[in-house]
Formats: sequence, structure tokens, C-alpha cells
Amino acid sequence: MTRARSAVVPIVLPMRNGVSPSTVVLPSVGAGTMLDFLAARFPAVGRDQWQQRMLAGDVVDACGQAVAPQRAFEPHLRLYYYRSLAVEPEIPFYEEVLYQDAHLLVADKPHFLPVVPAGRYVRQTLLARLKERLGLPELSPLHRIDRDTAGLVLFSVQRATRGLYQGLFREQAMVKHYEAVAPCKPGLEFPREHHSRLEENGQFFLMHEVPGSPNSHTRMELLEVSSGWARYRLSPVTGKRHQLRVHMAALGLPLRYDPFYPEVNDPPEGDFSRPLQLLAQSLAFDDPLTGQHRRFVSGRQLLPLA
Repeated sequence: MTRARSAVVPIVLPMRNGVSPSTVVLPSVGAGTMLDFLAARFPAVGRDQWQQRMLAGDVVDACGQAVAPQRAFEPHLRLYYYRSLAVEPEIPFYEEVLYQDAHLLVADKPHFLPVVPAGRYVRQTLLARLKERLGLPELSPLHRIDRDTAGLVLFSVQRATRGLYQGLFREQAMVKHYEAVAPCKPGLEFPREHHSRLEENGQFFLMHEVPGSPNSHTRMELLEVSSGWARYRLSPVTGKRHQLRVHMAALGLPLRYDPFYPEVNDPPEGDFSRPLQLLAQSLAFDDPLTGQHRRFVSGRQLLPLA
């Protein structure tokens, strides 16, 4: 008689400094060691750094056992690891929590602060800061705004109700208004609706407009004009990457201090003197749990036009 194998219950690893563990599943085919796999799968980290993490016990399997560098490749094994950086640029600006309950959190983000860990930023991100400060391990952004953009970001506090709030974005039931500063262009009529097809342009993460059926839509209003500059209200109906920045640049209205559109002019690290003049100003929606209408407004402001 064959004894049934007991099921392995996945572990729940704690946060470290607001950073939850990442996970990767090994493919069905492979060879060599666990270190070989991780070094090939994540070459930007570097083989030596992976070995150091593994020797320190910072890479574990689904049973919580530390994975040694020389452990043989095991198909379909799930590994957990903590992202870390030897040196991480500090962002000297701070977020505010405007609202929090058992299901939702609304944060007011400063310019220059990324929403989620990526690239050079792990702990210096809105998500990691809030997790560490508030002790919310299941916190997850329901949408994202660019690192360069300031303003409102809506978070799910718990996994159980996250799907209900994600549906608001899928169904375009979330009303979003942004403010932006860009040149004034006489002869261009407002309000206007801008439709175009956006695709990656082959240069890292940048986007551009291409011929074809539109997949992006922004409503635009002119609010104020002074000294050759204008303040605009931009209301995205769709949510493509860099949509507002690309749409405005396509009209000959590049946002003030935009480091990427219409051309790349990224400031050096630590230069915070030219904040992108784009603010996620308000969010409004009917709460799918309570039916209550909710509206949140950023307390931040863009620079004066003059």
C-alpha cells in the first residue's frame, strides 16, 4: 500500500523594511544548480550577489527551508527571495495618507517617488514606505502613476476584496482628473477629446502614437493661461502607459519639465529641481462594497504658471 504524500502548505514570509518577498517558479526543464538558475534568470542582480543572499538564508523554498547555492535544479519548485540594493537613492519627499479603512487606502504621492519597487528603487517607493509605516502586508496598488507624477494613488488593503476595486478600473467606472502645465497654443480649441493608438516605440519603456484603431482616449480642458503657459485638466478614459504625456506632446503641448516627451532629457540622479508638471488631482467612484459615492482630492499643487 502506497502512503499518500502530505500536501505542502506554502509559507507566509514576513515583510522586511516594508518589502514583501518576491517569488519565482522554476521551469519544467533545467539543469545545474539553484545558483545557476537565479544568476541566469536575473542577470542584473549578479551571480556573486545571489550567492551572498543564498548563504545568508535570504532565498527559501515553499517549506521555508534556506536554498543553498549548490542545491540541484528542481523543476516547478517555487522560490521566495527578498529584493535588496547595496545602494539606493534617497527620495527626500514624503507621502500623505488621506484615507484608510479596512479595504481601501488613498495616498497623496510626491513627485519623484516610484509607486512600486523597480530598477534602482526598492525601499524608496510608495508601496514599501506605506507597508513599513502602517504594517499592512497585503497592501497593493489598484493603479499606478509615473514616478515623475505627483498625486493620488488608490490601494487595496486586503486581498479578499481587491478584485471588486480592480473592477472599477477595468470597467472605466473610476473618474480620474489630472492637472497639467504645458505651453499655450493659440488656435487649438478646448475642450477636446483626443483619441489615438499608443504602442511602445522600441526605446525602453517609451510610448508613441501610431496609425491604427485608437486604444487610448483623453478628455482635455483649458483652465488658465498666463505668460505663454497654460493649466489644463486632463481626464483619461483609458489608462495606457504615459498616455497623458504622449497625447499632450502629440498636440505640440509637451508638459513642463517632462524628461521623456517629446525627447529624452532625464536629469541626473539627485536633481529634484524640475518636477514634472502633472498632478493626479482627484478620484471619484461608487464604492462596490457599500454603494457610497467617494471622492478624494490631492492636497498638492503644481508650480505657478509665470
